[in-house]
Amino acid sequence: MNLDEPKPEETVAAQDAIGPLATLPLAFRVAGRTAVIAGGGDGAAWKAELLVAAGASVVVFATKPSRKLIELAARRPAVRLEPRAWRPDDLTGASLAILEAEDQNEARAFRAAAQAAGAPVNVVDKPEFCDFSFATLVNRSPLVVAVATDGASPVFGQAIRARIEALLPASFADWAAAARDWRRRLAPLGLDFRQRRHFWERFVDLALASGERAPEPEDFRRLADAEADSAVPKTGRILLVGGGPGDPDLLTLKAVRALQTADVVLYDDLAPPRVLEMARREARRIDVGKRGGRESTSQAEISALAVALALEGKTVVRLKGGDPSVFGRANEEIAAARAAGVPIAIVPGVTAATAAAAELGVSLSDRLLARRVQFVTARGQDGRLPQGLQWAAMVDPDVTTCVYMGVRALPELTARLIAEGLDGDTPAVVVENVSLAGSRRFAAPIRLLPERVAEARPTGPCLLIYGRALAGAAA
Repeated sequence: MNLDEPKPEETVAAQDAIGPLATLPLAFRVAGRTAVIAGGGDGAAWKAELLVAAGASVVVFATKPSRKLIELAARRPAVRLEPRAWRPDDLTGASLAILEAEDQNEARAFRAAAQAAGAPVNVVDKPEFCDFSFATLVNRSPLVVAVATDGASPVFGQAIRARIEALLPASFADWAAAARDWRRRLAPLGLDFRQRRHFWERFVDLALASGERAPEPEDFRRLADAEADSAVPKTGRILLVGGGPGDPDLLTLKAVRALQTADVVLYDDLAPPRVLEMARREARRIDVGKRGGRESTSQAEISALAVALALEGKTVVRLKGGDPSVFGRANEEIAAARAAGVPIAIVPGVTAATAAAAELGVSLSDRLLARRVQFVTARGQDGRLPQGLQWAAMVDPDVTTCVYMGVRALPELTARLIAEGLDGDTPAVVVENVSLAGSRRFAAPIRLLPERVAEARPTGPCLLIYGRALAGAAA
């Protein structure tokens, strides 16, 4: 690839880094500022307590304050309770304005007064009057995780929060506080950008591996000394990352972490937007999809581009559908990286065959029916059925065979299999768009499968599986 020529990202449509958002998530500082709440119920008390926890002073206007609100004001000096109705001039200088009321006219008037005062407004349980909403929180401050549903389902948000709570040890609060302190201590050490980046990557590895252990003083010293004593190589690295068959839930944790460290993501047509969204926000996303019969990026160009970017010192994630080691042409990219002296590693992924088996509710192996599983590609370099297939293995009745990229050659393939001795009644299934919402499966005895698939006219990626172990799926 001539690096003076336009790069692939200049010749293909850009991929949005972030999908549509119902609301913009922000971390809003209120410490040392005043917030105004109008209303005396328990909801007002909860919001006042939340604001005080964030360092705000809160003035609450309530003609009939609840017991909880009275107790809060008695316990927290930062909460001032005014036993009267609110007035528009009460909102002057407020950082936030919050109303708890059922009356639509009052909500409308409060919103108008808040806007005139320049204060963002929230009317409890009335999203149409709100500039912002309160998310449900996972508190490991200074690490704070907010879960919001734009008012659609607070209960659903709380359920998601409970799951996140279970995943984040309490010690993460200590690690987040350490990160804030260590950032100041790191500045005078004179490390360059890449060394600092490497420091924080190793910090994350240590924090995630430490379980409930809090950080210790020697942790900082070890990480900092490692960067100061041994310069980080100027060369970046390439990570061949298996993106799975499409469902983001099937990504491995290691794949997610690789995407989060990427400076550049080279992705193909099998990488769905929801997987790409897991990449670091600042990462460049370059479409290098290879498209049959259309303008596309050649494998040689992809390898050269990945190497060139790594030689610039970047971490390059080559995001592949399924598993990089299963018909992903990984050997060509590995060879190019090694020839250039670029470090390269593979992050395995869930391949389409195992995902399809899970979707079908079958086992690819069986102690009596299928003692072996084989993966086969049905597309040669010329796009046709490849020469040199081991037909004896392909028609072995004791094998479950998974055929990738075989839908175009399906009539020719099935005819040859039967001619070579495969029972025409062997159970077979073609799965389209494995693991995605638009997934379809076409099951039939293998002799009838080409006609069945032709009638359905699939347009997405397809996988063929056949063998006696598929009897349940075919039924």
